Amino acid sequence: MRPYLLGLLLLSFLACETSENNNFVPNHTQWNSYLGDAERTHYSSLSQIDVANVSQLQLAWEYQSGGLEVGRTTQIQTNPLVVGDVLYGVNAAIELFALNAATGEELWKFSPNTKDNSGLGLNRGLSYWGSEDKEKSRLFFSSGSKLFAIDAASGKAIASFGEDGSIDLRHGLGRAPETLSVVANTPGAIYNNLLIMGTRVGEGPGSSPGHIRAYNVCSGAIEWTFHTIPQPGEFGHDTWPNDAYQTVGGANSWAGIAVDRERGIAYVPTGSAAFDWYGGDRAGANLFANSLLALDANTGERIWHFQMVHHDMWDRDLPAPPNLFEMDRQGEKIAAVAQVTKSGHVFVFNRVTGEPLFPIEEKAYPASSLKGEQAFATQPLPVLPKPFARQILTEADLYNPNQPAFVDDFVDKDQNIDPPTVLEKFRSVTSEGQFIPIDTTGVMLYPGADGGAEWGGAALDPRDGVMYVNSNEMAWIVRMKAVGGTDGQTVNLGESLTQIQCARCHGGELQGLAGIPELQNVKERFSVDSIASIIKNGKGAMPGMPNLSDSEISAIAHFISGLEEETDHRVEETSVKVPYAVAGFGRFKDDRGFPVVKPPWGTLNAIDLNSGEYLWQIPLGHDKNLNDPQIPITGTENYGGPVITSSGVLFIAATRDEKIRAFAMENGNMLWEDSLPAGGYATPATYEVNGKQYVVIACGGGKMGTKSGDTYRAYALPDIP
Repeated sequence: MRPYLLGLLLLSFLACETSENNNFVPNHTQWNSYLGDAERTHYSSLSQIDVANVSQLQLAWEYQSGGLEVGRTTQIQTNPLVVGDVLYGVNAAIELFALNAATGEELWKFSPNTKDNSGLGLNRGLSYWGSEDKEKSRLFFSSGSKLFAIDAASGKAIASFGEDGSIDLRHGLGRAPETLSVVANTPGAIYNNLLIMGTRVGEGPGSSPGHIRAYNVCSGAIEWTFHTIPQPGEFGHDTWPNDAYQTVGGANSWAGIAVDRERGIAYVPTGSAAFDWYGGDRAGANLFANSLLALDANTGERIWHFQMVHHDMWDRDLPAPPNLFEMDRQGEKIAAVAQVTKSGHVFVFNRVTGEPLFPIEEKAYPASSLKGEQAFATQPLPVLPKPFARQILTEADLYNPNQPAFVDDFVDKDQNIDPPTVLEKFRSVTSEGQFIPIDTTGVMLYPGADGGAEWGGAALDPRDGVMYVNSNEMAWIVRMKAVGGTDGQTVNLGESLTQIQCARCHGGELQGLAGIPELQNVKERFSVDSIASIIKNGKGAMPGMPNLSDSEISAIAHFISGLEEETDHRVEETSVKVPYAVAGFGRFKDDRGFPVVKPPWGTLNAIDLNSGEYLWQIPLGHDKNLNDPQIPITGTENYGGPVITSSGVLFIAATRDEKIRAFAMENGNMLWEDSLPAGGYATPATYEVNGKQYVVIACGGGKMGTKSGDTYRAYALPDIP
């Protein structure tokens, strides 16, 4: 290397090491951390927009971020950052951009141009490190398996980080990187000179492990690793089969991490172990899957943990970052952490000791009927607060029981068959509430696989301990089927692997699920070789499956292309030794597309976490197609979280009706709404530039069958003459 180049790199590294404010503390008047701050409160101290004037909001600027692709469903789930007068966001093609936050004028754009395009369909935000002097600061941004360090001022990759500005998240997991599928849709958490990262991995057999890693923000080197699937000698190893750490995947933190900067503690929520729906190969409680972990942010050592679901068989990932706050209990202030769940519960703990701050009961549940499966005997449920989503679907809860039923992949509407009524379908499956083991007949998952709470998470007012959380009220039905290859009988390898690896997302009949394309006619769109390449490397939001062998990938590609008979893929055993796959998985609706449950179908809730009592609950969103005079507001399925302000105004988009709304935090009264060019399935941000407060939302659409978009839209009050 030439001496002057070496000198430049050394100066760059030293500048990174001596940055003035490595532990950049937000002041709640900007939005310089994911979800507002390291505590993930979604809170802003701005008050210019208040309950009296919010109805006057008008469009301040609009930015077409680009990245749309004809014929492809895309989304933008990004909660943008604002530092000083610059807004940083991501578009539908996962390109990073910087805007003048007051005008929406583009300042620069960074395109990663990664060859690995798996997981490129989603990005929920960024991490910012340094100070308000953008010349000494950097952004961390993920695309596919790459994590980039980007100069905040210029938009250029910082060459001294990793290899030419990026690191590969597949490295450092203890397995061959080329066999792993690892991406990061949610940004990591900054603590001093560390970037603490979780990842998204596959959910089927053979998935990658979900270890938590802390990277040096200057060099990209791994400073510490926490094994979420414990290795021999580590705490929790005995809650798995002895060699599970070598073969089982998942137990990853895809939802985001909160940090107590003062105490140096990172709070990490994790998801289920893979395979999501069957755990016969992972007997035991499976620590640290489905757990809230309190880790020493400096070393990665476990301080305490709590497991919300033992031996998960229901895909009950912890879906959002926890919220840090101060609980007021009889005049005593307690440092607390609250975690929302897909099942609609809130768990609250002393954030230092892990002691539950409301009682938690271990409730007994039945055994599984599936061969080899060992369901855990009990599951923990908090006594308070009460669930913010309904917990059991009964006949009395059905909205139109005599309508023909439609579950995303149980009834093919194109076939000439008479579907059962909603009531008949309901009576054919088991509906007994939470944690009933999935079987081959069908079990009601209520709330459904997408919550309850989802990745948008909850807002928590740091002044008074009130949580604001939006919730889905959607029933799903899940059904398993036996697959061959485990009892010595001859099996069609392509069919079995397709059922195991693909049905979870594309449906039991490969007919597609809300926003996910069907595979029944995929041969008309792609050649066999192209299909095989997509399976191995991923495409769009679909992660790749590099853990499968070439022959297994070929078998799947030939099967879904209808060419299985031309290639003999019959075998007596598959390498993926699970005896069951998902046969049915989808939302329970009537033939008009309405949820079968009585409205509301989505809610917004205010919960006082000091007492565990509800302050109010309202429907969120409206489906005007229902047109029932008895139901003025239906609520809708929703994705993306709320933002709260010191002036008592809550902002949220999220709803299927493609609107953004403002509510009074005091009572839930709606104060303002506006129609968006596409659904705002993201968490907004609010910030101030030159004395003016703005609210911005990414309008990416693409979920729940709605159109895709590429617009960022900012609102402000009109200028006073």
